[in-house]
Amino acid sequence: MAGGILRSRVASRIGTPRTPGAAGQGRESSGEERRDAGRGPLRLLARCLAMVLAFAFMVAFAVVLAKLTLQPSPASESLTHTNLHPGRSLRAYLDQPELRDAVRQIGGNLLLGVPFGVLVPIVAPRTRGVLRVLLLTATVMLLVEFAQGALVTGRAFDVDDVILNTSGALIGYLLLGRRMSRAVHARRARA
Repeated sequence: MAGGILRSRVASRIGTPRTPGAAGQGRESSGEERRDAGRGPLRLLARCLAMVLAFAFMVAFAVVLAKLTLQPSPASESLTHTNLHPGRSLRAYLDQPELRDAVRQIGGNLLLGVPFGVLVPIVAPRTRGVLRVLLLTATVMLLVEFAQGALVTGRAFDVDDVILNTSGALIGYLLLGRRMSRAVHARRARA
């Protein structure tokens, strides 16, 4: 009897359960922990796969972007002009008699930015956030436009292209990028 009392007092001081019911509860929670631990590698594998796929799409997009924007166009050399005034090219596109040309120019530049808004927050989770995605997209597109104007025959710098590309990235981020990035880079709930 003295041993039982002594064990009871020691157990109460160190916080170990004295009743069989309490001990059983401890086993249940460790079973839940084991199940969560089993899901950990699957979640990690899914995250890695999503990031690899996003990176592959980003590389493919960079190749397409380079082909579309940095390919010389000697035939249009006399038609190109540098535009440093926001809205000037947009007005010129909209003043064209063919609506199809305006839609192609404006829509194409918007669509060119959408992959940035979708893929960048997945590939680089620290860029998640509207401002960060917009700043990164604007920086990349400014570099592309500078390269066009300085190095490529038949191409010129156009600030409206940067604005449209960045707007496209915003659309992509708001429609898909934010949700996909949260799904891939979900933070574990703290116990």
